[in-house]
Amino acid sequence: MTIEHASVEIARKPWGRLDLRPWSSIDASTDPVGELWLERTDKSAPNPALLLKLLFTSQPLSIQVHPNDAFARSIGLPNGKTEAWYILSALPGARIALGLNRHLTQQELRAAIRDGSIADLVQWRPVAQGDVVFVPGGTIHAIGADIVLAEIQQRSDTTFRLFDFGRHRELHEDSVVAASEAGPPPTQLPPRRLTDARLVLVASSHFVFERIDLQANSLWGLQTDREAWILVIEGEGRIGRANATVGDAIFMESDSAGIDVGSSGMSILIAYPGPDPVASLLQDRSERMTKPTDALSGSEIIEVLT
Repeated sequence: MTIEHASVEIARKPWGRLDLRPWSSIDASTDPVGELWLERTDKSAPNPALLLKLLFTSQPLSIQVHPNDAFARSIGLPNGKTEAWYILSALPGARIALGLNRHLTQQELRAAIRDGSIADLVQWRPVAQGDVVFVPGGTIHAIGADIVLAEIQQRSDTTFRLFDFGRHRELHEDSVVAASEAGPPPTQLPPRRLTDARLVLVASSHFVFERIDLQANSLWGLQTDREAWILVIEGEGRIGRANATVGDAIFMESDSAGIDVGSSGMSILIAYPGPDPVASLLQDRSERMTKPTDALSGSEIIEVLT
């Protein structure tokens, strides 16, 4: 049973940003930060199945692909890398790429990598704050400039590049051809509302990704029977014994915590292993706290106090 504030690992990238506010107070003024990896505080604990990141872009990332589980295991890796992005902020004109405009043969894909025309064959689309993008393993994709996003993913760092926008890093033609679904992206289901507070953004075999919006000065219970990553994206409050505000991340595993929402409300992203949403994840305790004490049974009083 675990509840802990996440630790932060910094990945400095030439395409990153010098100002990470309000998501982080880390000083990036002299060396741009591209990624913040949210990790368990207990370094001796087993790695979770999922990894939560924040990405900050001032330039486009490479056009790339990650392996799916089947291909990853065929080359000796434990799993592939399916991911999802929640757009935290995006300047006008910001865009991402997902999939290709049409199906390519292996020969056509190789030629497009070699002559750089792959940059015109990916499906570019505009993005704005609040958008959600699901990226199954094997899907060719790219993240453009001027975006801040939260990413939940299978724990893997295997990336094969097709195009690098002039940065002259190695391309991985053979691996790309073997790993890619070289065609349009799969259909993404729209977000699904479970309750007034819970919005399921993505539900897949690898993870469920939700946005939870909690009213000001309300009280809630959060209960998981598996690992879960929580990221505060608006407002502030207390989660368990920890004060939490924008950019704070918390890891839970097979545990429960009270949520005491502050005066400006609070919105969180939460991700946990799939395939289905946990029905009992969130309980509204506000009404129970307003009942007269003498109307509560002894067991109810104990539950409210804890």
